[in-house]
Amino acid sequence: MYCTQPVTSDILFVGASDRRLAKFENVFPIPRGVSYNSYLVLDEKTVLMDTVDKAVGDRFLENLAHGLDGRPLDYVVVNHMEPDHCATLGELLRRYPEVRIVGNAKTITMIGQFFDMDVSGRCVTVKEGDTLSTGRHTFTFFMAPMVHWPEVMVTYDGADKILFSADAFGTFGALNGNIFADQMNFERDWLDDARRYYTNIVGKYGAQVQALLKKAAGLEIACICPLHGPIWRENTEWFIGKYQQWSTYTPECRGAAIFCGSIYGNTENAADILANRLAEKGVRDIVLYDVSHTDVSQLVSEAFRCSHLVLASATYNGAIFTPMENLLLDLKAHNLQNRTVALIDNGTWSAQAARQMGDIVGAMKNMTVLEGTVSLKSSVKADKREALEALADTLAADILK
Repeated sequence: MYCTQPVTSDILFVGASDRRLAKFENVFPIPRGVSYNSYLVLDEKTVLMDTVDKAVGDRFLENLAHGLDGRPLDYVVVNHMEPDHCATLGELLRRYPEVRIVGNAKTITMIGQFFDMDVSGRCVTVKEGDTLSTGRHTFTFFMAPMVHWPEVMVTYDGADKILFSADAFGTFGALNGNIFADQMNFERDWLDDARRYYTNIVGKYGAQVQALLKKAAGLEIACICPLHGPIWRENTEWFIGKYQQWSTYTPECRGAAIFCGSIYGNTENAADILANRLAEKGVRDIVLYDVSHTDVSQLVSEAFRCSHLVLASATYNGAIFTPMENLLLDLKAHNLQNRTVALIDNGTWSAQAARQMGDIVGAMKNMTVLEGTVSLKSSVKADKREALEALADTLAADILK
């Protein structure tokens, strides 16, 4: 049975949520599920903004049929060809054989790669700044390559000042009745998932997001309709501001994210001592994670959030403890930059992790490694406790300056 909601007087939300999927893109845990958003514009001509993942395909098609109420579907705009938004495109084209596909040249090529059908006679190929008028609405298309695929574009509706933003401004989490951000406590209940979504899905492409934000700055935006998560119709500038921070790799807080890779607990003890000293010195925002038990997507998100990082790792097979190495390589792959880093390592006969962690951090952009690296031999002794407290003092002074 259909389940649609109005976005405006002539735009319907026809997407659906999946609460069964364990991992988004088969990588990122989504305990709260995810929504696949699709929007139907009921103008003189009807326009569908993107389709959905196969997991919710039946519900989407029921929603679409109800929304059309017997009218033909004239256009489907493909802002993003990733299968979580286009896996049902083939079925849509079979059910609505007269519909015309609106996309850029790269989109049309990808349709041929994903589907075994000839769509050449059904396409409206658009480029930067092209428009499509459907009656009351005039849609303008802006290219957003690598946010986060090369074919991505966004669509701006001049009539209602709506930005259909593709994967930009999306978040993990199923929608639970309320589809608008102002109907929920977004900062309390959704911001962490929004940050985790951005940093892991789009975080590598800060320069490309900046290019899109510059285009958006020239538009009057009253509403943002993303392909995942809540719709923004109030306080859009606040969420755009978050994207400005994240895409320029600017920390949201002056605080310490302590990442600990400990085998038998001794390295963790060192991290706890440092965290306690930071608290004594007045640092308020401190988080400490065991990298073996916390999903790396959350660790990446926290590294983007905090200004200062502490990397505390055991030496393992003469190298960095494997989960810590995986985190560092992930941070480098996501282009993290502009952070201050403190290092702690541990090795019963040969502590090597700090040097190797420093090498990875040193290959990243604008990263500062603090002096006073602490190297343990097996466990914390009195002299090493003093060294940890001294490192914490240096770290706290830098955070609080």
